[in-house]
Amino acid sequence: MRTLIKDTVKKIGETVEVMGWVDSRRDHGKLIFIDLRDRTGIIQTVFFPKKDGDNSVYELAKNLRNEWVVKLTGKISERPASMVNEEIVTGTVEMQVEGLEILNESLTPPIDVTTDGKDINEDIRMKYRYLDLRRPRMAKNMRNRAKTFKFFRDFLAANDFTEVETPVLTKSTPEGARDYLVPSRVYPGNFYALPQSPQQYKQLLMAAGLERYYQFAKCFRDEDTRGDRQPEFTQLDLEMSFVNREDVMEMIEGALIKFVQEVYPQKKIQQMPFPKITYKEAMEKYGTDRPDIRENKEDPNLLAFCWVIDFPFFEKADEGGWTFTHNPFSAAKPEFMEDLMNKKNIPEILTTQYDIVLNGFEIGGGSIRNHQSAALRKVFEIMGYAEERISNNFGHMLEAFDYGTPPHGGLAFGFDRLMMILENEPNIREVMAFPKTGDGRDFMMSAPAEVEEKQLKELHLKIQK
Repeated sequence: MRTLIKDTVKKIGETVEVMGWVDSRRDHGKLIFIDLRDRTGIIQTVFFPKKDGDNSVYELAKNLRNEWVVKLTGKISERPASMVNEEIVTGTVEMQVEGLEILNESLTPPIDVTTDGKDINEDIRMKYRYLDLRRPRMAKNMRNRAKTFKFFRDFLAANDFTEVETPVLTKSTPEGARDYLVPSRVYPGNFYALPQSPQQYKQLLMAAGLERYYQFAKCFRDEDTRGDRQPEFTQLDLEMSFVNREDVMEMIEGALIKFVQEVYPQKKIQQMPFPKITYKEAMEKYGTDRPDIRENKEDPNLLAFCWVIDFPFFEKADEGGWTFTHNPFSAAKPEFMEDLMNKKNIPEILTTQYDIVLNGFEIGGGSIRNHQSAALRKVFEIMGYAEERISNNFGHMLEAFDYGTPPHGGLAFGFDRLMMILENEPNIREVMAFPKTGDGRDFMMSAPAEVEEKQLKELHLKIQK
């Protein structure tokens, strides 16, 4: 039976079986040292020639190279005090190998997976991502990402939230970025869109009476990439009925504090409760609506959360007229509802939007929503949408609101961005298993790529060159 490498420290004097990858190989005279790696750590193993008897294991070990996959059988013994390696969990023991089975050989890896990888060209790392993920730093990022998923799932379940998956094939509606479009084979000339967020679906779940919803949602936006943005990313999305702004903020703040304390105890939160800064104050004092309020920016374990509130609802669009600052589904603050309904004093209308900012990055945003069709309709009218466009794009929302939709609000975390900050990484690609490059390509799968002419014909499409 296989023993995990981390457990070998409890097996001194026993003969065990371990499996993993050859992390390094060293020849010291007649002794051959192999560092073996599995998901739990590294152990030093020793092959030695026998004076009498079968030396086939020793001779086979001479062939071993980095990243070969092997099964070793041998006795666990304590290292001499002078040879203890305090930098690894198994630094007090080693294995004296008695049996070796080669499970798979490896070509010479095109990248070194034993370093942190930051000195390697990123395009090469992306091409060989399945190798790149073997390095300890990347493996740690993936495991901590999984722990973070689990924490929030457990926390939200304990607070009576229901996890619901919403569709990936949906309708193209204006939400601030370009949509990725998917042509329909069955309905020529018609298209699905991949969701920029589950915004409309989660509000419809509130109309459905679910009251508390969440999901880890895949979101897609066809926009220029940068260090903290990808064409495909993950949101922790949630929505609550019968709440005001403070209710949602209190829930989120409590979750974040508990999360840091349990999953990242080495981190220090600068201020609790989180300070609240108005949009106006943030712009006047910091020149940005995502201020970095850390007292010591040299401390990698310092987390300075803050809320930014009281955003303007509308801003001037590039082509003239008005557009929304965050999303059109937010409600105006109660004292501005009359102005909204009368379409007056538009630049002065403030929204219930709230952003959660961490160390100068917006990690989440949300609002109390319009839950009455008349109010949502006024938002689109202020933005200059014709009645036909309102009905075509949002008729389903307006209709749902007329069937007893409760007041509701929520928030969505940029999950990848949160992980990037917590892991002290320079960009979100370092905390995603299979991201795109900075210019949106996948070198490993060679995507995007051309498709066969037959597929285009099935979709009634023709490439115009």
